Amino acid sequence: MSQTAAPRFRIGIDTGGTFTDIVSVDAATGAMEVTKVSSTPSNPAIGLVRGVNDILARAGAGPADVAGLAHGTTVATNALLQGGIESLGLIVTSGFRHLLEIARQSVPDGYGNSYFWVKPERLVPLQFVREVGGRFDFKGNELRPLDETMVREAARFYRKHKVQAIGICLMHSYANDSHERRVAEIVAEEYPEATLSLSCVVLPEYREYERAVTTLVDAFVKPYLDRYLKRVHDELGPLQSVPFLVMQSSGGVASSEQILRKPITTALSGPAAGALGSAVIADIAGFPDLVTLDAGGTSTDFCLIENAKPQLTNGGSVGQFPVRIPMIDISTIGIGGGSIAWISREGHLKVGPRSAGAVPGPMCYPNGGNEPAITDANLVLGRLPPALIGGGLALDVARARAGIAALASRLPGNMTAEQLALGIIEIANWAQANAIRQMTIQRGIDPRTFALLSFGGAGPVQSPAVMDLLGMKACIVPPNPGNLSAFGLLAVDWRTDHMVTKVMHEDAIDLADIAQRYAALEKEAVTNLERDGIAASQIRLVREADLRYAGQSMEVRVTAPAGPTDAAFLAGLTGAFHAAHRKTFGYDYAGQQKIELVNLCVSGFGVIDRPQMPKLAAGDGKFAPKSTRPVYFDTGFVDTPLYDRVTLPPGAKIVGPAVIEEFGSTTMVFPKQYVEVDPHGILVIRPVSSKEVM
Repeated sequence: MSQTAAPRFRIGIDTGGTFTDIVSVDAATGAMEVTKVSSTPSNPAIGLVRGVNDILARAGAGPADVAGLAHGTTVATNALLQGGIESLGLIVTSGFRHLLEIARQSVPDGYGNSYFWVKPERLVPLQFVREVGGRFDFKGNELRPLDETMVREAARFYRKHKVQAIGICLMHSYANDSHERRVAEIVAEEYPEATLSLSCVVLPEYREYERAVTTLVDAFVKPYLDRYLKRVHDELGPLQSVPFLVMQSSGGVASSEQILRKPITTALSGPAAGALGSAVIADIAGFPDLVTLDAGGTSTDFCLIENAKPQLTNGGSVGQFPVRIPMIDISTIGIGGGSIAWISREGHLKVGPRSAGAVPGPMCYPNGGNEPAITDANLVLGRLPPALIGGGLALDVARARAGIAALASRLPGNMTAEQLALGIIEIANWAQANAIRQMTIQRGIDPRTFALLSFGGAGPVQSPAVMDLLGMKACIVPPNPGNLSAFGLLAVDWRTDHMVTKVMHEDAIDLADIAQRYAALEKEAVTNLERDGIAASQIRLVREADLRYAGQSMEVRVTAPAGPTDAAFLAGLTGAFHAAHRKTFGYDYAGQQKIELVNLCVSGFGVIDRPQMPKLAAGDGKFAPKSTRPVYFDTGFVDTPLYDRVTLPPGAKIVGPAVIEEFGSTTMVFPKQYVEVDPHGILVIRPVSSKEVM
């Protein structure tokens, strides 16, 4: 390929604990290349660059042909989740030193009796929380001036104790940020080496505890991300001049040059990127309403897609720490390919959440562990090939069978290894099905009206059975399901979120004030996007608002009507809130209870050219299995045809049982199911009816 041609390849990189997934899309043709390389935990940047070089070689391209790199990493959040939090300080208003200790009175789900729940360790030990004088009321009126002497003493204290990252969270700074910004100026004068995060920038919203924690998480991850980006830059070599985008939890992106001066709270994880990729698949496949199932080695992640859009939440968390930023609503359970089967003290068979992980891995791996996992069970049942990742990872079926047989000998019933393996898979399938029931039925959604989109290396081998358990419409398996998260990194718009707290009772709403505040938020959003090089023609603004019934403590976010802020705007906003409340909680108080406006929000989007999934070549429509393999089902082993996915033409229809193999994943089509290949190569699996059997 000519190196003088205009750059046209966009590359998505998703770094996982075991593999780094790479996807390349040719903007000119839509052609896609995928690969996996081993991750390098000691320096993830090495695996990243190795994967990029590999994908360029596959495409016959070089660094000059790369238009941009999009990277999803959890290097900073992993550091937060793994503990060892140190060198972190917090500056608060006088009288609020125990803000983190008091926290909230609510007990997390799963602890019915608070006696059994122990509060997690605070992000900042009490000795590193410093108070400063000065106070605003909730309207932003100054009650007491800022005590600058106390601020300088706090800065010198942190410098003496080498506290490198400091969060600043003063009372009611969402209403007036002047004190916080002055505190930052003074600390920068006294201790210029410190990393600072201001709550008025990170989260200008009321509720001091969540605002403080979000600000501290922001302060904590910045140094980690700074070091990581520098290591990536050093490893990129000839690719250093290529635009490099790092994905954030909100679904937006920021360039490596800009990211360190912006509030950074979490990096977009693989599950969130996968949900974004799923939204693209949902639109292409014609199934706008989906539940996504992303099964990896340790866990399975679920997301609800409605109208081809993933659901967002502002009430998420990073581990045990509440983080009030817009993020994709992901639910996770401890069931994955490496989840270990074990026997409880009561003698019951259990599966997960303990996992063999990548090291040592399931028993069938070359250096696998000594306890059978879900992957071992699928291998014993004949549902996996003798080697994974295009033949690069050989599996030991004899060792897997011996491990499962040993476990079976400890259970009553004289089960064979295959019977126990089937039970292990059944437990895992029901765990996934129950997670989907909680995500849908508890929200008043009938899962039978949704399709199941399965991806991740360990997803498609079991998901068609989960579809049957719930009676869902179909199970959809996208091309290269093991790399969908990396694909999702190329499918997300730039995003910037801005908000302000302004509590107004319905009887005292000032429409002119609302209009003025929305205009200011929109200006901020446009300025941020233009600073990142987004053209005005690519910018889209969305207004939202948080409302509640007067007297409630929590609010519901709704999309605000576009156009002038007048009586029609208020009526539309109120109507949207009643409808959202009814959908969320099953009831509303329309006409009975006054509403209260709490927060005004604006999201700015820099719309990108999303990667297009090209259609498969029509060919002559002929296809045939490459071989057969005994696969165990309820009634025993059945000689089952094996298909190579790349040989299946559009329109191909296969009645199960069948196994479809590809690089990175395996799809099962069970008895009484059939699969069709859509024009883009997406597998659509449905239950067989009597008409289809004919």
